[in-house]
Amino acid sequence: MNGGMKINKISDWIWEIPKTEKEGMLVPARIYASNTLLEKMDQGVFEQITNVACLPGIQKYALCMPDGHWGYGFPIGGVAAFSTEDGIISPGGIGFDINCGMRLITTNLKIEEVKPRLSDLVNELYRSIPAGVGSKGFLKLSLSDFKEVMIKGVDWCIEKGYGWPHDRERIEEKGRIAGADPSKVSERAITRGVNQLGTLGSGNHYLEVQLVKIENIFDEKIAKIFGIKEKDQIVIMFHCGSRGFGHQIGTDYLRIFDKTKKKYGMNVKDRELACAPFNSPEGVDYYAAMVCAANSAFVNRQIITHKIRECISRVFGSSAEKLGIEIVYDVAHNIAKREKYVIDGKLKELLVHRKGSTRSFGPGRSELPEKYRDAGQPVIVGGSMQTGSYLLVGTDRAMNETFGSTMHGSGRTMSRRAAKKRFRGDQLIKDMKKDGIIVKAVSLSGLAEEAGFAYKNISEVVETMDASGISKKVVKLLPIGNIKG
Repeated sequence: MNGGMKINKISDWIWEIPKTEKEGMLVPARIYASNTLLEKMDQGVFEQITNVACLPGIQKYALCMPDGHWGYGFPIGGVAAFSTEDGIISPGGIGFDINCGMRLITTNLKIEEVKPRLSDLVNELYRSIPAGVGSKGFLKLSLSDFKEVMIKGVDWCIEKGYGWPHDRERIEEKGRIAGADPSKVSERAITRGVNQLGTLGSGNHYLEVQLVKIENIFDEKIAKIFGIKEKDQIVIMFHCGSRGFGHQIGTDYLRIFDKTKKKYGMNVKDRELACAPFNSPEGVDYYAAMVCAANSAFVNRQIITHKIRECISRVFGSSAEKLGIEIVYDVAHNIAKREKYVIDGKLKELLVHRKGSTRSFGPGRSELPEKYRDAGQPVIVGGSMQTGSYLLVGTDRAMNETFGSTMHGSGRTMSRRAAKKRFRGDQLIKDMKKDGIIVKAVSLSGLAEEAGFAYKNISEVVETMDASGISKKVVKLLPIGNIKG
């Protein structure tokens, strides 16, 4: 499956393709996987991650997480860090859905309270939070409003009453990354994004009502710090990003980078890895536009949180405050971030590309909320709608080995087309109902694409990174209600 490439076993969980295996590789490529997961990886992963290892300014390793599978340019599950002095920035290493990410929310509701009203709750959430291709939100923003969203991020939401002041403390970068410049965003991107705030979108994006069972709490102390305090507790998890806004920004700059690659002598192995020097005018412009999309995605998830609070309050006849509807954390998994790491004994600023991979910062980091600093960063990993998801915590080892990164989900094993041929959405709804999971979907064919069998075993993926010390298990979360676009 590796296309004939030599792969050295570094440990039970780490595999390395030496830089001698492909002309132009500047660093080795490392893959985190169990024996089983490595065998199941498609050949495209090995081709793509070794192509990434050829990009100018790359540091230490090109990395692929155990949920890795074929993507655009980078494999999904790819991580690569580049020097901000002489390295590059690449849309293919970030993804089209810029700042696609996860948010986890706690409640103080128990399963015995929710079960009789679960159908009402799922229906109310489905009615209030638009999902599906082209879905539009309830906000009608002016151009100046949307530019404020791009710059202020979640601060804009709090100013407008769509969040509580302390919400920002539980969001990566406090929901606002510096450096946004709306003048670097095309009119087409603005047109696509201005009406999509507060919407889930389609594909693998979802909103899920989840259950905590006592046997699925692996670290009770850290779980309590993160707000998981009791057995049979109900939480909400959702997955979405910048939608058409980020997609258009990625499309726009790929075209620009494709035209300017000769200018900078960028002879990449794959056209999908089109890039520019990070400090070039084109690279600076793309970063500023990417930050606009990232901040918009934080706002999108914040507006959805506001609607979740309203929905639960209506269904259960109490205030969101009394129901304990609090953010655990919000973390991106399609982004490039300026971060500092020790390279060859020196502290160096890098541009860390995470494409289908999640930040996994260990204890003591100043970027973390004070409440979480001694424990480490919450890591939210979404599984399939039939299997469950995980709350993990970051580690010091991740800071040393993977640029503070871990996996983001279970990873596909079957194409969307193949899944639609094999599964039927209406049958999945019936099967899941038998398993105690209520599903509402905009599209039955879209639902079929997301069948659990189309994904890797989420527990095996999580165990790989737990055993390797990159992220540690805290709680497994079981689905009881799901909304799909």
